[in-house]
Amino acid sequence: MLRNAKGVSRLEILDWLKDPAAHFPPQRHADLVEDGVTVRAVAAKLGVSRKVAGTHLSLLTRLGLLRTKRIRHRTYYRRDEIRIAEVARMFEKGW
Repeated sequence: MLRNAKGVSRLEILDWLKDPAAHFPPQRHADLVEDGVTVRAVAAKLGVSRKVAGTHLSLLTRLGLLRTKRIRHRTYYRRDEIRIAEVARMFEKGW
């Protein structure tokens, strides 16, 4: 399921991460496009706690839709475009 009980759509998160510069403020130690965004940035955008945002991001990462990168003490999340395209092709074929 890509939408949880509170109506937060994980598809929305994936959509925001298509163009992170348009949806998130600049980050001090990382490039939004190259490195991704932090749990804190996603939590602020969703209006939820970091724990809730982290749960969404962890699920999307386990599904292979997001990649992570550690910079300093933070984890940054960005889309895995190759995996997303593979999943889209599976659904197009009636998976």
